[in-house]
Amino acid sequence: MPRIPHRGRALSRADLLARLPLAPILAAQAIGVRRRARLLPEPPGPRQGTAGAGPRLRLLMIGDSSAAGVGAATQETALAGRLVADLSRDHRVEWRLLATTGATTRDTLLRLSTTPLPQCDVVVSALGVNDTTRARSARRWRAEQAALFRHVSQTLGAGLMIASGLPPMGQYPMLPQPLRWIVGSHARRLDLALAGLAAQTPGLRHLPIDIPFEPRFMAEDGYHPSPEAHALWAGLIAKAIRDSLA
Repeated sequence: MPRIPHRGRALSRADLLARLPLAPILAAQAIGVRRRARLLPEPPGPRQGTAGAGPRLRLLMIGDSSAAGVGAATQETALAGRLVADLSRDHRVEWRLLATTGATTRDTLLRLSTTPLPQCDVVVSALGVNDTTRARSARRWRAEQAALFRHVSQTLGAGLMIASGLPPMGQYPMLPQPLRWIVGSHARRLDLALAGLAAQTPGLRHLPIDIPFEPRFMAEDGYHPSPEAHALWAGLIAKAIRDSLA
């Protein structure tokens, strides 16, 4: 079983000092957002299979609700289905999706360590939103992401992990101010930490989420990606995989 960093303090001293004066407002706004939020389900459809012809590519996708396809009607129109369809144009893709709503990096690492999985060539991860809302410090997030990469590379044999960057949470329309500013700032902090880790870790690639923040790319809950966004996101990941393998 991999070494999983302990929880430690959720926030640095600087984070705490910045948030303390706003704590009552932030708490009230967070409760209000939860009450108003429309909980979209994870879409139905296969979560593993084989597709295409060509060089063998063993693919594992891990993550939170976005990776699980929330925002799309079926898995075929969600991130996993779109990515497999793209890669299967020139590969025989043996794939599996292991993602769940609400998952943090720590949750995902625990699940990987207790789930029998075959060896893989490439891992795609989509994590960070729940780490952000749970106020994981950048230091702890980086340590957990490093532990996650060690597990998929050393235990599962993955030679490449594409880590999707965090979305621009500071632009989420359903989040009121100042909660939106606080969450957005922390998401950027975690994304920078992930990019820094990837720059120092061979085999780990940070992929910024370069999707225009427009209504057509948002699901009806104003929080998750729409089917159009899933398709665009999958295209970015597929290109990153091909570029890295080349």
